[in-house]
Amino acid sequence: MAGFISQETIDTIHNTVDIVSVVGEYTTLKARGANDYWGCCPFHGEKTASFHVDSDKKFYHCFGCHASGDVIKFVMEMEKLSYVNAIELLAKKSGIPIKYKDGGVPSDYVRDDTAEKNIELYERLASTFHYFLMETDQGKKALDYVSARGLTKETIQKFKLGYAPADRKWLRKFLLSKNYSPELLNKSGLFSSKYPDYSFFSDRLMFPIFNRKGQVVAFGGRVLPPANESERKYLNSGDLPQFKKRETLFGFSFAKNSIREKKAIIFCEGNMDVIAYHQCGLDYAVATLGTALTQDHIKMISGFVSSGVVYLSFDSDGAGQEATWKAIKLCRENGLTVKVIQLQGGKDPAEIMLKFGKNNLTAQVNSAILDSDFLLNKVGKKYPVDTPEGKTKAALEFFAYVDALQSDIQKESSLEQLSQVFNLNPEAVKRDFLNRNQARERITIRQTNNETSKPQINLDAEMRGLIAVTADLDQFKTLRSSLKEDDFKNPDARRLFRLFEECYQKGVLTIPGIIESCNGTGFDQFITNALSTGVYKKEECGIYIQDTIRFIKKNKIEEQREQLIKRIQNFVIVTEDDKNQLNSLLTQKMELDKQAQLLSK
Repeated sequence: MAGFISQETIDTIHNTVDIVSVVGEYTTLKARGANDYWGCCPFHGEKTASFHVDSDKKFYHCFGCHASGDVIKFVMEMEKLSYVNAIELLAKKSGIPIKYKDGGVPSDYVRDDTAEKNIELYERLASTFHYFLMETDQGKKALDYVSARGLTKETIQKFKLGYAPADRKWLRKFLLSKNYSPELLNKSGLFSSKYPDYSFFSDRLMFPIFNRKGQVVAFGGRVLPPANESERKYLNSGDLPQFKKRETLFGFSFAKNSIREKKAIIFCEGNMDVIAYHQCGLDYAVATLGTALTQDHIKMISGFVSSGVVYLSFDSDGAGQEATWKAIKLCRENGLTVKVIQLQGGKDPAEIMLKFGKNNLTAQVNSAILDSDFLLNKVGKKYPVDTPEGKTKAALEFFAYVDALQSDIQKESSLEQLSQVFNLNPEAVKRDFLNRNQARERITIRQTNNETSKPQINLDAEMRGLIAVTADLDQFKTLRSSLKEDDFKNPDARRLFRLFEECYQKGVLTIPGIIESCNGTGFDQFITNALSTGVYKKEECGIYIQDTIRFIKKNKIEEQREQLIKRIQNFVIVTEDDKNQLNSLLTQKMELDKQAQLLSK
């Protein structure tokens, strides 16, 4: 396809289009020199800026994921476009005429313009639905509904709300009369696949769904009260050439500038929530479209809020609580700070706005709590935390949140917070966290043995692998070939590894030989307890060993990585040599990231 576009057009785009402005639509860039701009990579989640744009040489490069190229490739990757379509988009945006080789398009070039045609159709239809809402008797009940919800005329016009007529056959007749082809309409997503004459949306309040460029690419429809219980309350367009649910956020085109400026975003559950927030001046709110928050959604916004805050505003029912937890985990795994908005006085933002006004809603957003406080309150209500068993279950559930945190300091602070809230011994909490995946094993061992007669061994991921060796002693060869004694942080693990090594060197690496060598260290009871309960099975021993090796190696890499990140964050560029040193540090970080990623698989 590259051959169809003239080199003159390509050169004009390279010479005319400002790559910094284009990239700046997807992530926040900061100048570090005359032509050097840095930001968080829009292709992968990261906290430390490793994405570099050179405005003079007109290229980008990420030292983290190796993404690189010119402005055309950037648009291709971000918008998932072909080479030709990316050039056309950039040319149209910049007012550059496109020239083809030999003065025209080759005869064998068939351009897929389905998405473009659909967008033109949806844009026109959005205006039609808006007319029905604002100007016709048919749309009066829908207009009365949104007015009763407190929406102003300006807000209705801003979001181009509309009404789809109740007659399900009307839409096709109308569009055919406007010379749209049956073939286009059949593939447009506007009609029932089983009954092509029947429109997908009818007698509903219509929400145009805009892409990041402000073009209408899909619709959402809300049933109007009083509704039939058999009807779905909300309908959204299915995936189309111009629209993918998991990659689109309702309201993003209206919110993106505010998100960039405020370094904050509010994720809502529904379209009306977004609109109410915007009407109250909280114009950095968006919503997913019938799906849970996805990695693609995070990718859209992470470049703007990597150093800011993600606010979650979901319902307080069971489904909303579950959605909040999943969103917290996904955001934290991508290094984003999270706060939870706990709405009071109404079931949603629109009701609060209507009852108490925008100042009240704004105050509630400003009073949002940290996600850790939200989750501790949640597990505290879920389990009987006045009992040891309840505290254990609450802690285990909270550990999943701590796991998602990207900083060791954050992890430690969260564990300390858990200890304080539930009045637990901080060291016991840390030990249980290190051994979180084996908590069930520990409980099993305690149930079959007298707790007071058991040695107090720190059973964490390191010890787990060593104890597993006792189920298949041949696995010790694998362990010792990958690790040495000093690699273990847990003192108990170091001692037990040394004991196994001594037995191995003496040729007595057997259960009796190990027990005899324990000599009052307490390992003998610990090992026999584990073997007696059958927690470690021989066929699973190899998995435990590999997990231990990966865990220890990954921890060492993370330590080195944290040290590098601190150096990068504090680095100041003055000379060209400084820039080279920074690039060297970023390259080292990239290699450690790759090693950590391989160990995580």
